[in-house]
Amino acid sequence: MTSRRNFISKTLLGTAAVTMSNPLMGMSAESYRRIIGANDRLNVAIAGLGRRVGAFYPPIAKKEANARLLYLCDVMKSQRERALKNVSEHLDYTPKTENDIRKVLDDKKVDILINATPDHWHTPGSVMAMQAGKHVYVEKPCSHNMNENELLVQAAGKYDKVVQMGNQQRSSQHTTKIITEIHNGAIGTPYKAVAFYTNSRGEVPVQKSAPVPDGLDWELWQGPAVRRAYTDNTWDYNWHWYGWNYGTAEAGNNATHELDVARWALGVDYPHYAETEGAKRHFEKDGWEMYDTMLATFKFKDNKIIQWDGKSRNGYDTYGAGRGTIVYGSEGSVFMDRGQYRRYDRAGKLVDSFDSNNNEAGTALGGGGSLTTAHMINFFDTIRGKAKLTAPIDDASISMAMVHYTNIAYRTGKGFSIDENTGRIYDREAMQLWGRTYAPGWEPKI
Repeated sequence: MTSRRNFISKTLLGTAAVTMSNPLMGMSAESYRRIIGANDRLNVAIAGLGRRVGAFYPPIAKKEANARLLYLCDVMKSQRERALKNVSEHLDYTPKTENDIRKVLDDKKVDILINATPDHWHTPGSVMAMQAGKHVYVEKPCSHNMNENELLVQAAGKYDKVVQMGNQQRSSQHTTKIITEIHNGAIGTPYKAVAFYTNSRGEVPVQKSAPVPDGLDWELWQGPAVRRAYTDNTWDYNWHWYGWNYGTAEAGNNATHELDVARWALGVDYPHYAETEGAKRHFEKDGWEMYDTMLATFKFKDNKIIQWDGKSRNGYDTYGAGRGTIVYGSEGSVFMDRGQYRRYDRAGKLVDSFDSNNNEAGTALGGGGSLTTAHMINFFDTIRGKAKLTAPIDDASISMAMVHYTNIAYRTGKGFSIDENTGRIYDREAMQLWGRTYAPGWEPKI
């Protein structure tokens, strides 16, 4: 590496001298950028060009990121075409488009995979990327089940790769500030956190057989999942609600974020007990196959408790925001979300507040904003050895476990005890849902 840097340094000096002595040999701005900083540049590929993809363009385009987008990869032709058009608003060069993630990972020039595929692809695709020598930024949920949760952490260690989950509030300065104050006693002893998500999602079509849409590689979209015939409205977004083959319900889709903040604020790891009360409460005969209303409860040592109150299809404003976290302490309380915090004393009087100017989306589909940008810059800088991850995957996976406990408790219809050191469940029926069945040849192995 030192020799390479010396070579590039000498090349740059030589090129600059020739250019200054002969203006006819002057380089274009694009050619100049390709040389300057090339030794430190990170080559990026994005797999999954759905609603979240626009969140990744600004951090890649930032000068200090020194990153270059090589590939836009998706199994749907229209997604690739749309992304290629939209990315031109941020970049002055044109990345390649590709249907097959495996071809992208075969390219040794790629340093990073941003994995924004559907949930059932997150761990298998990320493990494949690490095995191919890539660092990984994986969108939430980083895993589809507890077995994958463990595999992802093991793979990061085995292949010595930087892996960051898209729990971007970990890179929020105001959230870091108030949680540090909580840890330093600002509200006494914190004992309970309520993480919440409120939305008014509408009716979902009942699945019915349909031809595979033009331009969709349905075989590759399914990838690791058990094969089935195509049903309409599946590939784009409603796979979230069409059974457990692909999605992780609203807990995986959204509770991931606030459960992570709650656990961070209370300073706890695995719970010793989990239970849920959840059901499908709205549009009884529509195609939504999972709970749309959920109250999950997690108990921790030192009598600490976290609850997730999820209302996907009832927009009643219970907490004054669409999503956020409330932390209760012996001497006060804190409300925080992606844009603000409010600290109250024990009598309920406001004693401290902060409103940030970040533009991170809340409950709108897609999202993106300054917190995602900060989270990705932290990821890039960690790869270069200039920073430490704000959300290392071994810690993020513990928050992710709470999502999986939520879904397991719902599917089995009962609560269960958990080994607070290992995260393992003391219930045979619940442990049957620890992993999942894969399409032949697609099981992730490390």
